[in-house]
Amino acid sequence: MDINLTQKQQEFFDKLQLLYQNRALASYEKIKKELGYKSKNSIKQYVEALKKENFILNIDDNLYINPDKFGAKLVSSYVKAGFASIMDDKIEKRISMDDILNINSPSTYVFKVSGDSMCEVGILDGDYVIIKKTPNANINDIVLAIVDNEFTLKTYKRDNLGAYLKPENSSYPIIRPINSLTIFGVAVGITRKF
Repeated sequence: MDINLTQKQQEFFDKLQLLYQNRALASYEKIKKELGYKSKNSIKQYVEALKKENFILNIDDNLYINPDKFGAKLVSSYVKAGFASIMDDKIEKRISMDDILNINSPSTYVFKVSGDSMCEVGILDGDYVIIKKTPNANINDIVLAIVDNEFTLKTYKRDNLGAYLKPENSSYPIIRPINSLTIFGVAVGITRKF
């Protein structure tokens, strides 16, 4: 819970964040209906309390959730592999994986990985790979390519025979296109669940 909020204010704020991450807040009446509250006055009281604590900002006569209040809390000290107390750490700011991986960009896509052809560079079956759409790639970029009408995630290579794709698993052969090789995009990150 954020230090300056009561439990009810925090619950309201968490619900509000889900609806209004990247857009201006609606009228109190509309928020009341969307969140299932009975009183428009309650919404006004919550919003005023959140404004006072800088959780909601007034920008150009519109109300927005403070972007610093999104995401997980970034701790400024490193994680030790022994025993440590979180009390020794300082919270630096909130971070959003959307911001770090630029997922909000209209040219960014997330694909679920199937198979083990990229395991030697740490991309595993079931991971989610973040792809920045671009028709261009540099040598050694990990790319999502369309080879002879099939999508595949591989390392982009080139030699005197032309462009080819290299699996990052020594059990698999390189891939040379029979008819066509088109770059859909370049991998910019991965994420996985434990």
